[in-house]
Amino acid sequence: MGSRVALPVVANGNGASLPSPYVELDRAAWAALRAQTPLTLSASDVDRIEGLGDRVDLREVEDVYLPLSRLLNLYVRGAGQLHRVTSEFLGERAARVPFVIGVAGSVAVGKSTTARLLRDLLSTWPETPKVELVTTDGFLLPNAELERRDLLHRKGFPESYDRRALLRFVAAVKSGRPEVSAPVYSHLTYDIVPGEQAVVHQPDVLIVEGLNVLQPPRVDAQGRAGVAVSDFFDFSVYVDAKTDDVRRWYVDRFLRLRRTAFADPSSYFHRYAVLSDDEAVETALAIWARTNEPNLVANVRPTRGRATLVLTKGPDHAVTRVRLRKS
Repeated sequence: MGSRVALPVVANGNGASLPSPYVELDRAAWAALRAQTPLTLSASDVDRIEGLGDRVDLREVEDVYLPLSRLLNLYVRGAGQLHRVTSEFLGERAARVPFVIGVAGSVAVGKSTTARLLRDLLSTWPETPKVELVTTDGFLLPNAELERRDLLHRKGFPESYDRRALLRFVAAVKSGRPEVSAPVYSHLTYDIVPGEQAVVHQPDVLIVEGLNVLQPPRVDAQGRAGVAVSDFFDFSVYVDAKTDDVRRWYVDRFLRLRRTAFADPSSYFHRYAVLSDDEAVETALAIWARTNEPNLVANVRPTRGRATLVLTKGPDHAVTRVRLRKS
């Protein structure tokens, strides 16, 4: 038997305490919520989906991701009913509106694998046969522009993205537009691919995955808040882990890339392929300390509390606890 607990009350800044809007479940309690949700992925499917260094097996899918797909299916149904009620009240025809999910978390924490698993699982539900996944990498500013702004060393920080283009893209998909295009990013060349576009065709579900997708709206000089990408999300997931674990996973991934993608002469990082093990570890730690950890601490982790659901991973990449917002 697993356990579920309401999180402790939290201070509101004025000395008073407020009840937490979250319930926290250990893995066993969360896995029991799968109910009769069928397993629709095979071991080979999971091998195809998992990211470099992000070890996922069928047990992880059964215990963690099947309950989540069931919950999301219930959310999709509820959102559809609410939309129909609102349309009836306004006297409008209830057009189909895509359900949008945001997936956030640190570099190397496994958010891309989470997003791909959700895409494949949700596409097997009758209500959501058409699921599309877009990463925010395509909305990074081109390297030439980052260099012009002296931001190449801060790639992945909020200011390195074309936030207006990302906002327009998600808003257009959410409005039900038949086709919406997004730029394409190449991890091989470490840059936007000129002239290439990924086209989203009015999906049942759109998953938007990226470091900073849960950023709050910016406030202008007059104190007025704008619109954030997360305002268009119907549900959001934050993939969490201790910083020491994520750092180790990042170094392990760097070492694997040195033997694979970096070995390609056309890779932006080809110069790292010739490093010794010790040199590669030193280089990876330096990149982590200079860019990824500061971004995690200053920009990514502070958005964790904005998520609908938090998946907390242990040292072996396996999810150990789940935190779900109830209100």
